[in-house]
Amino acid sequence: MFQRLGPLPWLAPAVLLILGVVVWPVVEMVSTSLRRIDTTGTDHGPAGLLKYHKLFGDPRLPAVLGWTAVWTVAVVGLTMLISLALAQLFNQQFPGRRITRWALIAPWAASVLMTAIGFRWMLDQVAGVLNRLLLDLGLIDHSRAWLGDAAHARPWLVAVAVFVSLPFTTYTLLAGLQTVPAEVYEAARVDGATPWQTYRKVTLPLLRPAFLVGLVINLINVFNSFPVIWGMTQGGPNADTATTTVFMYMLRGYDVAESAAMSVVNFGVVILMVIVFLKVSRWNGEEN
Repeated sequence: MFQRLGPLPWLAPAVLLILGVVVWPVVEMVSTSLRRIDTTGTDHGPAGLLKYHKLFGDPRLPAVLGWTAVWTVAVVGLTMLISLALAQLFNQQFPGRRITRWALIAPWAASVLMTAIGFRWMLDQVAGVLNRLLLDLGLIDHSRAWLGDAAHARPWLVAVAVFVSLPFTTYTLLAGLQTVPAEVYEAARVDGATPWQTYRKVTLPLLRPAFLVGLVINLINVFNSFPVIWGMTQGGPNADTATTTVFMYMLRGYDVAESAAMSVVNFGVVILMVIVFLKVSRWNGEEN
């Protein structure tokens, strides 16, 4: 009997896990977005696409979508560039390399929310250490509310998000660098290639699989990022620093169904983003 079933008994636990953890929540999310549910959780019946009309009619949504795009591109771009440099550095022999590698793990080991709250206190207008330092150095003449408006808060949000994203990405790229055979570099030197030519023509192509892994995971994580923004600004003031994920959480306070509609939009964007990325990057390695 089990022989006729083939691999199904072995695949069943994984399939059940996917159904329970991924498929069922998605179905519930879509179903909730089509209902009339008040803040007490009472279901008042079907709403059709009313909540989607309400969501796309929200005057804050265009700014939220624009900031989400800027946030994702800025954080992922800076993370990948800095991680490439750090991975290249850590792949060299130098005194204290082991200690610096361990130190890089600290932002990864700490809670992201705890890190965000720590930076929020550091940037506080009254008790923040940054204002005190800049005042003592004479660089500013009065304390500033670094998180009090979007113009000042957004660069800090990007910086903290890059800070917490560097460890994983750097170690992913470092693992890729360490799989490059030394003979390849030796052949490049024999052929007279300069260090830049070797890096561009040898290292980067061979690093492509690790780079794509880091890039895809960062795109998904940063787009869906919640703790950094919520821990530092809670999306304020007036949703000016809210991404779609944070905006979704803000909506849940007065319209659960509209928040679910925002979740559906987020889910669709993530799926579309991954499909486009895999298509553009030719994830299967085949050239047309």
